[in-house]
Amino acid sequence: MALTISLKPKEQAVIGGAVVCNDEDKRIRLTIKNNVTILREKDILKPEDVDTPCKRLYFNIQLMYIDLENIAEYHKVYWKDAEDIVKAAPSCYGTLEKMSKYILAGEYYKALKSCKELIQHERELLSHGRNYFSKHA
Repeated sequence: MALTISLKPKEQAVIGGAVVCNDEDKRIRLTIKNNVTILREKDILKPEDVDTPCKRLYFNIQLMYIDLENIAEYHKVYWKDAEDIVKAAPSCYGTLEKMSKYILAGEYYKALKSCKELIQHERELLSHGRNYFSKHA
């Protein structure tokens, strides 16, 4: 089954491990005719943007998705980070449980989607903490 993706001008994507960039001044369409990993630029987290535990988890899952050669190492990091996150914020357990099922099934793209929910939850938790401490300082 073929998949057609559209890239905006200057937009990049990772397709099967290769970085593809639209250098045109107009939108282009690509048809992918085999089963490969695809990450659009909007879904890619760069190392310099990993500044929270849940973003670190997302980055690690991203590596699982695009670099199967080193999957065992990424799994070790994932399980340790997931455990640390649940200890620090037990309210993350439900989403982490769902993500972990995807990880075990090798459904890394679905795990990335779930991790976006986790990052949003983390953002809310951090915001509540900042608000609390600014009111009680």
